[in-house]
Amino acid sequence: MKFTLSWLKEHLETEATLEQIVEALTDLGLEVEEVADPAAALGAFRIARIVEAVKHPDADKLRLCRVEVLDAPGGKAEEVQVVCGAPNARTGLVGVFAPVGTHIPGTGVDLKPGVIRGQASNGMMCSERELELSDDHDGIIDLPADAPLGMRYIDWAGLNDPMIYIKITPNRPDALGVRGVARDLAARGLGRLKPLVVEPVAGAFASPIAVQIDPALKDKGCPLFMGRVIRGVKNGPSPKWLQQRLKAIGLRPISALVDVTNFFTFAYNRPLHVFDVAKVAGGVLRIHPAQGGEEILALDGKTYALQPGMMAISDAAGVESIAGIMGGEHSGCTDETTDVFLESAYWDPITIATTGRALKINSDARYRFERGVDPAFTPDGLELATRMILELCGGEASDLAVDGAVPDTARRYRFDAARVVSLVGMDIPEAEQRATLEALGFVLEGDQAVPPSWRPDVLGDADLVEEVARIASLTKLEGKPMARPSAGVPAPILTPVQKRERAARRTLAALGYHECVTYSFIDAASAERFGGGGDAVKLENPISSEMTHMRPDLLPGLLQAAARNQARGFMDMALFELGPVFHGGEPGEQAIHATGLLVGASAARDPHGSRRSVDLFDAKADAEAVLAALGAPARAQSDRSVPEWFHPGRAGRLTLGPKVVLASFGEVHPRILKAYGIKGAAVAFTVVPAAVPMPRNASSTRPALVLNDLQAVERDFAFVLDMRVEALAVVNAAQGADKALIESVRVFDEFSGDKAEAQMGAGKKSLAISVRLQPQGKTLTEEDIEAVSAKIVDKVGKATGGTLRG
Repeated sequence: MKFTLSWLKEHLETEATLEQIVEALTDLGLEVEEVADPAAALGAFRIARIVEAVKHPDADKLRLCRVEVLDAPGGKAEEVQVVCGAPNARTGLVGVFAPVGTHIPGTGVDLKPGVIRGQASNGMMCSERELELSDDHDGIIDLPADAPLGMRYIDWAGLNDPMIYIKITPNRPDALGVRGVARDLAARGLGRLKPLVVEPVAGAFASPIAVQIDPALKDKGCPLFMGRVIRGVKNGPSPKWLQQRLKAIGLRPISALVDVTNFFTFAYNRPLHVFDVAKVAGGVLRIHPAQGGEEILALDGKTYALQPGMMAISDAAGVESIAGIMGGEHSGCTDETTDVFLESAYWDPITIATTGRALKINSDARYRFERGVDPAFTPDGLELATRMILELCGGEASDLAVDGAVPDTARRYRFDAARVVSLVGMDIPEAEQRATLEALGFVLEGDQAVPPSWRPDVLGDADLVEEVARIASLTKLEGKPMARPSAGVPAPILTPVQKRERAARRTLAALGYHECVTYSFIDAASAERFGGGGDAVKLENPISSEMTHMRPDLLPGLLQAAARNQARGFMDMALFELGPVFHGGEPGEQAIHATGLLVGASAARDPHGSRRSVDLFDAKADAEAVLAALGAPARAQSDRSVPEWFHPGRAGRLTLGPKVVLASFGEVHPRILKAYGIKGAAVAFTVVPAAVPMPRNASSTRPALVLNDLQAVERDFAFVLDMRVEALAVVNAAQGADKALIESVRVFDEFSGDKAEAQMGAGKKSLAISVRLQPQGKTLTEEDIEAVSAKIVDKVGKATGGTLRG
């Protein structure tokens, strides 16, 4: 929304400065995006007279001009020499002078003293294009001889009118007119809102154009359509003041009739339209829903095909206007127009928005109608516009042609002055609250407040509080600490589940992963790849075709993020996300997962050869680190029952028994990588924090540190096994040989391949483990160690069929 300071002061009687007005607008919620002050760009240009203009001695098309320059009207005068190439430069011409140091907006040049063909030039006589007033560059500006020398040109020409551009939120359609902005400023106390007097124009004859609203639209689409014929008008350029006002806000003046409708759009938030009566066939304008397929050449020069249900204004020949959005080229006004039909209507905001989006038309009328204009101002806007057209274009007006009635928007809400304190925390006297609401146009009847017709956004008593607080200024709010329910240090508020989520995030970040936050919605194909995609998790109203289902796993979002990064040249990455996954549509059919994804290599290139592709053991190690941070038991089982999006032979699960799954890890299936366009190796893991058993001791105190003064003993064993025997089976069997003495078991070597089979037989391998024994009451003797060793060999042999390698 753009307007000028002088335009605002036509509605607001104020002595406030531009800076005060701008500050107040932003504080009122009408955020100021830009202030274009002509004085900043054109303030240095002053009116001056060419005392003498003679031909340049060395150039046929240049003139040497002695220019009389005053620092102010009636002030000190001096003469400067200017070399000028304008054909109209002559002795006695009064024009616009720019002194040395001035920035010329039309050329982007900063003037400096110069020498042109051997003659000094100190300044410049300017054309309109150099001041960005027009495209005229045929000569310098030629002012009347009585123009006051020394006066700033913008003051003399009436161009010193700052333009203010404010950002309007969708809930404030009343601020899309200058009068609505002035009303807010007056309520704040920056002036007085000038009264708006609407004097109906008496009709001199019956309107030759009738209007008719289709019954299907009267209840909702178009409850009111009215207009009148004005005959005998003389269309042409609008007066200078109107053209300057429109130019200041970025609009191009077209003609007096069109400029009047644009003026009312911005001054009163009342879009209007004028039809050339000579081009309206049949004498009736019908407002009706389109059947579908009708075409209209609109005022923007484009042809639009209407869809069924779109509102149209038609005569006997066809569609003449897209209702509430844009008029048609056929019935538009030209300089030859003598009789016009001026229309004013109220359109349903939802219907206008739907039509505008379908046709992809953005117009000032649509922008206002889809947000909601003042329905009660429909007849008043018509009367005011009629009077302005009569003043500017002459002619006489007919009686009104009306169909429908002003829709009833009356509603009332309880006004409770005490709610301002409870909702906003501001102590404002009741009398001040009432005065604020009345200044905004509300009618107060006891404890009931009736919103004005131009405020469709006020829909409850809380909105009354918001208006009072907004006008009083929310900057007056004072931060106050909330009262504690009990004295002393507050108890922890995080639940055990929330603490686990925080621990998982910190652990993954410490491991070098970057956290991602992706949408909980994914496309149907991705949902099906990861075990979802059913109707129970399908969205009724998805925001796009790529977000139709609730995600069954976090991995699709991470894979998509990895693909986007690889497309931008980042081939190695570690990403994780902690969030909900959904297995159904009911509240309990969801869980929190922590998923990590490793892509590419594990390290950067270096001279030591440490760079390698990530593998499933990286994923397993990181999953175990997260589980350890969550307090999971150190001894967990492992199996290969993994989801189908993992590689079937290079993945596994960590479990506590057959039903409790702590984590899944492994290489991502090549089919999945191909679907997402991932290049290189990719491994992933998923941890289920809720599956980790809660500690039996809920105390936050750490247990006592247990130290043993007896030296531990380590023994190594190498077993000959079948190739299919898993290392975990050997480790678990050795661990169970003596749970009291054996502290840990780890694999430190594997010998397999052709050489191993040549020594140990076909289908055989050797696996070496290191067993750490920690005595508890006495130092172990050689006999004790041999006894435990025998148990280990026996346990491993029974569990795996392996034998001790000789």
